[in-house]
Amino acid sequence: MEQQVFQNATVVKQTGSLYRLTFLPAWNPFTAVLSGKLRLKGDKLTNPVAVGDKVNGYWQRADKQKENQAVITDVVPRKNYLIRKSVNLSRQAHIIAANIDWAYLFLSATQPETPFPFIDRFLVTCQAYRVPVTLILNKKDELQWATEYVPQAAHIKNIYQKAGYPVMEVSAKTGEGTADLACQLKDKISLFSGISGVGKSSLANKLDPSLHLKTEPISTAHLTGKHTTTFYEMHPLQSGGYIIDSPGIRGFGLLEISKEELSHYFPEIFAASVECRFNGCLHDEEPDCAVRKAVEKGLIPAERYESYLKMLEDPDGGKYRT
Repeated sequence: MEQQVFQNATVVKQTGSLYRLTFLPAWNPFTAVLSGKLRLKGDKLTNPVAVGDKVNGYWQRADKQKENQAVITDVVPRKNYLIRKSVNLSRQAHIIAANIDWAYLFLSATQPETPFPFIDRFLVTCQAYRVPVTLILNKKDELQWATEYVPQAAHIKNIYQKAGYPVMEVSAKTGEGTADLACQLKDKISLFSGISGVGKSSLANKLDPSLHLKTEPISTAHLTGKHTTTFYEMHPLQSGGYIIDSPGIRGFGLLEISKEELSHYFPEIFAASVECRFNGCLHDEEPDCAVRKAVEKGLIPAERYESYLKMLEDPDGGKYRT
């Protein structure tokens, strides 16, 4: 049996036990499976190999009549990754994507509404795992007729810009803001994430119409999105760069972030905490807490502080799903 070693292929899709790989920047995906040793090594993860991973392995050529089978033998050390603790699965955690240059969390300017605890859990995870992140406020065009959402959209933008996060206002329908976004995506591997119905796939199609990603309108009865993206998958953009389109996420449990370090991943809370009386202040019930005083004065938004307290109480996210 002839074998040919390959190195540093990039995982661009996972469907069950099968993976699609390519040698970036070339785009010629081929199918691979995990070696038995690698499957056992990742027993605490739902996916020991994630989209964006660089992997090594070999081709196993049985005979001329059968297609070559690629086997992934190990994962190259990751520069970063995003991981969440799943509240519905027996295994410990799920890696969302790896080796990400930038993450984009999609929100809707109208509906469906993304709860603040979900937004903040995602942002905390990006901070903790060293992934730069931008908020995308999509469906801006709908504010022209759904004017009741204008104050809330402005409030969201104000909260997160003050916390130091970039916020881009775009419209997948009209294309507003997409040219600037395309420039940011060029030559990068970027993650598109968010709850179902916020327009991740629609905006990807606007950026590159050749993608033809499946989209669905939100439910008019429940104002929620329908799951259209089934698997995490990387796509090349004609304008340059690659996006990882993700299924709509509902639960987002934190992993390996202690109560003592949680406030470090809220930039505005961490900045205020230097004035707290106690070095180990959790900003909950301790006396002379500068963070609580900043909340009372309106210097830290109440929504952000409430999200912080909920994470202290329930880091797994079981109580605070969308």
